[in-house]
Amino acid sequence: MSEITRRLMTRRQMLKLSAAASAAAMIGPATGLFSGRAAAAPGQAGAVKSVFSACDMCFNKCGLIARVQQGVVTKLDPNPRYLKSRGMLCARGNAGIGQLYDPNRLKYPLLRAGERGQGKWQRLSWDQALDLAAEKLQAIAEKYTRCGVLFMAGTDTQSTFVHRFAEVFGSYNVISHESNCLISRNRAYLDTFGAMPIPDTLNCKYILMAGANRFEALVTPDSMDIVTAMHAGAKLVVLDPRYTKTAALANEWYPIKPGTDLAFFLAMAHVLVNEELYHKKFVAERTSGFDQLAAHVQKYTPEWAAAECDIKAVDIRRITREMAAAKPAAMVYPGRRTSDYENSTQIRRAMAIVNALLGNWDQKGGLTLPRQIKTGHIGYDAPFYDDNPEDRVDAGRAQMMFSEEGSFKYTRDAVIEGKPYPIKGWFTYKTNPMQTGANRAKTVEMINQLDFMITVDINLSDTAWMADLVLPAPTSLEREDPVSSFQGSSACSGMVMRNPAVSPMFESRPVFWIVKQLARRLKLGEFFDFTMADFRQAQLKKIPEVAAALAKEGVYNDTRPSWGVHQGKDFRTPSKKVELYVGRYLKHGVDPLPVYHPRQEVPEGKFRIVVGRNAYISQSASTNNALLCEIQDDNCLWIHPRPAAKLAIGPGDLVEVASPAGTQKLKARVTEEIRPDTVYMDTGYGVISKGLRNIYGKGACIAAVLEDRADRVTGNMAMHETLVSVTKVADSAAAATCPKR
Repeated sequence: MSEITRRLMTRRQMLKLSAAASAAAMIGPATGLFSGRAAAAPGQAGAVKSVFSACDMCFNKCGLIARVQQGVVTKLDPNPRYLKSRGMLCARGNAGIGQLYDPNRLKYPLLRAGERGQGKWQRLSWDQALDLAAEKLQAIAEKYTRCGVLFMAGTDTQSTFVHRFAEVFGSYNVISHESNCLISRNRAYLDTFGAMPIPDTLNCKYILMAGANRFEALVTPDSMDIVTAMHAGAKLVVLDPRYTKTAALANEWYPIKPGTDLAFFLAMAHVLVNEELYHKKFVAERTSGFDQLAAHVQKYTPEWAAAECDIKAVDIRRITREMAAAKPAAMVYPGRRTSDYENSTQIRRAMAIVNALLGNWDQKGGLTLPRQIKTGHIGYDAPFYDDNPEDRVDAGRAQMMFSEEGSFKYTRDAVIEGKPYPIKGWFTYKTNPMQTGANRAKTVEMINQLDFMITVDINLSDTAWMADLVLPAPTSLEREDPVSSFQGSSACSGMVMRNPAVSPMFESRPVFWIVKQLARRLKLGEFFDFTMADFRQAQLKKIPEVAAALAKEGVYNDTRPSWGVHQGKDFRTPSKKVELYVGRYLKHGVDPLPVYHPRQEVPEGKFRIVVGRNAYISQSASTNNALLCEIQDDNCLWIHPRPAAKLAIGPGDLVEVASPAGTQKLKARVTEEIRPDTVYMDTGYGVISKGLRNIYGKGACIAAVLEDRADRVTGNMAMHETLVSVTKVADSAAAATCPKR
């Protein structure tokens, strides 16, 4: 642990932040809308109350215990009973206290008082805000049908209520942030195995990781379990154009040419088939399409792949043989974010095929079946609206889009075009597409097509900055949430729920309360005629052992074995087997086996820009956090020394990054930790919102330079297809330094 991280985690620092929050800092130059007392200082020592909760600083939902003294959260500890997070809480999780006591967080409902993006606001009461929101939603429904309102919610335990509200309101234009993230992976594995597997990294002997960065982009318990497995002798091989922290700690790192992963995995399949290294029993009994695959991969030799991906044929063969020797406790790690290329689904299909050839399904150290604990619910029958259009606004734009997830890229295109019908309202919750969706200028263009936009958020994010009505949400430490299930690899599956450690500050209200109030105003109150306590009771009615564990320990862990549970059972595919060859793809115009098409070469003077994460940033949600800003409050452009020298760019120089989507300026980090044809910057900076005081005016926005391409099969945003130019800004000061890694 670094000294600065250790310092951030001390009780003294937490108390200091809490006291600072009470100073009620002002963020607006001409308004006091954002000021107010955040919390009373702790004062004299008193009894410490412990409250079970779950972190909300990223999607992992790690278990924690909030320590509360005289109404103030003074410390966050990991819940040692929470097996998924291995009894740990990362720096980002500890910084949740900074989110709670952020003096610049949203405090009251705000109505736009000037042009969009101008930053002029009028404070409203909750009744005024909700009356206005209901009036605007009803007006759009009457003029454009109820599908004229778009809903978008991020990963959150209360997002289910946004989806419920959208359905009873009558709109099936609901999209999730996952279409900017991971749905091409889900498509590939569901179509191959019939399920999205959970990797048993703890017991794996050989892990091949392509693009994933588990020692920075943390996923619990995988990030911890891989380290444990390596201490026990497991081998980790990383393919990544960047020398990430994961690459630095791996046994082997290969700076693969961006976009050529498919060539690598097809060559692996070639070796496994032709050298008969595949798991013969599993392939014979549990798969379909092997003969087609065997014929298909003949041309994809390691020698061919070496020329495509800049990895020697001898290494491709050796890695494949080593994995085969370790099977079935060997895996191509499935990863998470797959918003990479226009063929991302086929890249993930090739990875799934190699896993199938290794016979690692339902095996210790391989890919395991997700385990679900079935909860109850409060059912409803949504109204039917005769005047609604026949389908989603983005229907038919991707070959095999998940209708329940949609596509942000294609929905945005449809809103801008006004086709096949107008979308004039947008409700967003806990998502920030202004920072996470490629081509920020098009997101602005989309918003400017709207009659009314509502954003529910904790901070004045860039998306909230562009909204018409902004509603303040409480942090997870102030909320009572539904019971939520989780998958914890070989550790467990389980259930967790949040209880408020402190009362909601200022006038913040949870989104459950907000949609319930809107439903009542829109004469839909019968669909929300319950309290959170009622909802929880319905969830836990038939599983009293879960309720008892949650009350006693803050978590319920299901520790039954995670492998060997699928023996003798059919796969949820049309053939009831693992489908190496997916015949049903043909009717959608999709290749039933992954076909490699040569990548566009990066021209001289251009670079392929790639996205990623470090351990402090959850997309753009945590960049403004005061505690995390002490570690990093800026981003920079990674560029290799060779092209940097040609462009006369030195460390810390200000550079301009340009693409057809836009331009941004930021400092250069000249480093050999990236390929010469590739550049990189962290997500979440270059913000337009002046409400993000800690980072406003710092760094560059990667979404402003990324072109909005899409995976052809799913509509998943393809963020690695953009080529950029980099130029030194004349007379830039070289004294500034980039954030330390």
